Amino acid sequence: MSSNNAAAPYYFVPGPSKWPMLAGISLLVTMIGASAWVNDASWGMGVNLAGIAMTLCVLYCWFGDAISESEKGMYSKRIDVSYRWSMGWFIFSEVMFFGAFFGALFYARTITMPWLSDLDHKMIWPDYNGVWNGGVGPAGTVDSYTSMGPFPIPTINTALLLASGMTLTISHHALQAANRSKAIFWLAATILLGATFMGFQAFEYMHAYSELNLKLTSGIYGSTFFMLTGFHGFHVTMGAIMLSVVLFRLIRGDMSAEHHFAFEGAAWYWHFVDVVWLGLYVVVYWM
Repeated sequence: MSSNNAAAPYYFVPGPSKWPMLAGISLLVTMIGASAWVNDASWGMGVNLAGIAMTLCVLYCWFGDAISESEKGMYSKRIDVSYRWSMGWFIFSEVMFFGAFFGALFYARTITMPWLSDLDHKMIWPDYNGVWNGGVGPAGTVDSYTSMGPFPIPTINTALLLASGMTLTISHHALQAANRSKAIFWLAATILLGATFMGFQAFEYMHAYSELNLKLTSGIYGSTFFMLTGFHGFHVTMGAIMLSVVLFRLIRGDMSAEHHFAFEGAAWYWHFVDVVWLGLYVVVYWM
């Protein structure tokens, strides 16, 4: 994103901005709506969608300001370094985010379930079998369900994301070589692969609900499955939006072979999403 203008200030300090406060408000509305939605409140979905729309509007305007400042030559090398550190710490926070959900899955499957099904707890849960995949909880607590296997959709989605990582790398190298048309083509292919991934995941969710009776309420298996795959799907969507913005800017003529951190930052995020999926594919679908 940085222009690395040699004539730019030593360190550019923007003026007061309303966007951080509006971003906080829109995210709060989004989470209130999401919490109400999963608890079957009639108004939850509308509030959640309104919050998402507000968040996207804020991001559009906020990033538009940053792009405008960069294009005007107001950013120096130090701003470029700041963006790189900021993106790095943001991705680290996302690692911790997913680490919490992977930790919850490990604790429930490896520690809690064997503990609740041992001999000492048979008097409390006499019909609990302690089986992770497709196990049935105590009578009247969790409806019977079928667990989700790795074939065919999860494996297809794995191939799609791995392919998208390769097409994104090709696009990046093309931009570094100043071949803008090639960079645009392969970046568009990356976005198309990501959209296809999301389409398959939506189909997988419909299959889970309608044919496997696997729902968010299907015990700890259902809740961890949908939380991990759902949040990953959300991150894929956000990554695709980021790459779409970069694609639009490439078509418009922004960025150069030497200075294109907007591309690099979005690419870092996309590769992170790919890596998370590989761990999720093994732990959730195979184990």
